[in-house]
Amino acid sequence: MTATLLLPRWILTMKPGEPVLEGHALVIEGERIAAIGPREALLAQYANAVRVELPEQILIPGLINAHTHSAMTLLRGVADDLQLMDWLQNHIWPLEKVWVSDEWVFEGSMLAAAESLRAGVTYLNDMYFFPGAMARAAIDAGIRAAVSINVIDFPTSYGSGPDDYIAKGLAAYQQFKGEKLLDWTSAPHAPYTVSDETFVKLRKLAEEHDLQIHCHIHETAGEVADSVKQYGLRPLARLEKLGLMSERLIAVHMVHLDEAEITMLAAKGVHLVHNPNSNLKLASGIAPVKALEAAGVNTVLGTDGAASNNRLDMFGEVRSAALLAKGATGDPEVVTARTALEMATIRAAKAMGREADLGSLEVGKLADVVAVSLGSLECRPVYNPLAQLVYVAGREHVQNVWVGGRRVLNERQITSFDVGGLLGRCEDIVGRMKAGMSAS
Repeated sequence: MTATLLLPRWILTMKPGEPVLEGHALVIEGERIAAIGPREALLAQYANAVRVELPEQILIPGLINAHTHSAMTLLRGVADDLQLMDWLQNHIWPLEKVWVSDEWVFEGSMLAAAESLRAGVTYLNDMYFFPGAMARAAIDAGIRAAVSINVIDFPTSYGSGPDDYIAKGLAAYQQFKGEKLLDWTSAPHAPYTVSDETFVKLRKLAEEHDLQIHCHIHETAGEVADSVKQYGLRPLARLEKLGLMSERLIAVHMVHLDEAEITMLAAKGVHLVHNPNSNLKLASGIAPVKALEAAGVNTVLGTDGAASNNRLDMFGEVRSAALLAKGATGDPEVVTARTALEMATIRAAKAMGREADLGSLEVGKLADVVAVSLGSLECRPVYNPLAQLVYVAGREHVQNVWVGGRRVLNERQITSFDVGGLLGRCEDIVGRMKAGMSAS
């Protein structure tokens, strides 16, 4: 097995307590990291390795997007400047009912994978219909994904109801079980679209197959108020009653929380996905990150879908998470640059149940490695490379990406599939959609 020796200027391992390393190198053997150490020592030790010079670049772990709807790249910009329920009920759901198909999800997910890889994202926690299409797209693109057994309590173009969604999701899970790039989640859409009975079924499914549970919760004040009217309980209290509050739960958005709920989240080990830019764009509010940090809740980051963000840009989320927390609380230390990066790496790996393999650059872990250039004039001078990643660099500075030791981005060019052909197919789909919308 020929080793690959990466020779950057800096390495930020994200290993707790470890500073930025300068003058070091990283060795990939197969799909894993074989060594990290002083450059000259590794050059001598791995004299026959393939050398990759990465001048003025910093190596970081692949970013983890802990909540997205990949295929919705095909709805990017279709309905902007609206509140959540208007956006969903009057625009997104009607379009999905007409257009969403296996082909649509595959091509939209490939587009999301391309955008993500060019943004340094190596893992997508996805939630959408036609999970088999998402699975194929992730494999073809060479990106990791947690594919969802996605369930909602009303009919769509994908299924007739909860039992149909579960059956189809389980069939896809069985078909792709064992694929190295794939994890799976049990994914009830939200408390306002899923019944108690369905929640219990999905909890049992997660327990039976050892899956994480991925769900939108407490996204808007209206959702919380409506739950109290319908059930006499806030959504989190309802989910606690149904047995869902545990380390399996990946709770997305969580904007509207009280003190007792934050305490319960910490006690139960629930993982919380903060989506700062989507929540701002939909005017849903700002998650109480200072209180969550003080309580010790594992808070991580996601983009949400491209229809509501409209970027699958984790560099943007990292920067927004740091700045928004400071501005909302008057505390510049509440989310430091390192904390913000942890939310997209080591903490997110924990949320996905993958901290043993992902989230930091350590010997023995999977070689999901991103090289970011700090050499451009926009990124100079460099006093603190870690802070530079958060407050200065953007996704456009990502130069190279390896997933499981495979180089899938080489100097900004995707190597794993034909991007030009993909864009042509997506334009064909969008052309048909535009024609259909004009006709109606």
